[in-house]
Amino acid sequence: MNIRVTLDGRPVDAVLNDSPAARDLAELLPLTLDLEDFHDTERVAGLPRKLNTDGASEPAAAKAGDIAYYAPWGNLALFYQDGPAPSPDLLVLGHLDVSADQLGQATRITIEAAS
Repeated sequence: MNIRVTLDGRPVDAVLNDSPAARDLAELLPLTLDLEDFHDTERVAGLPRKLNTDGASEPAAAKAGDIAYYAPWGNLALFYQDGPAPSPDLLVLGHLDVSADQLGQATRITIEAAS
């Protein structure tokens, strides 16, 4: 599922996978979110509501560039470093084609449906 993403006003290539949680995120679009650093590994932002995690795939460790969802807190997470060990609470939703430096310094993301 292609999406349009801008980080601090600069476009980046991005795609969502076909998981139930990623499809649920797509239903919330467009979104503009303020990002904060978390553990020098990811940029995080709260979503307007929790996503549907029914039918989630097997846990996978997030890699740099991954768009993920942390279910217990309802956060969107953008990893600029490889993440922790796989956890059923962390669902990878897609991927951003962006440098770790740009993603690690981003303060605002806008996500829109691709036209």
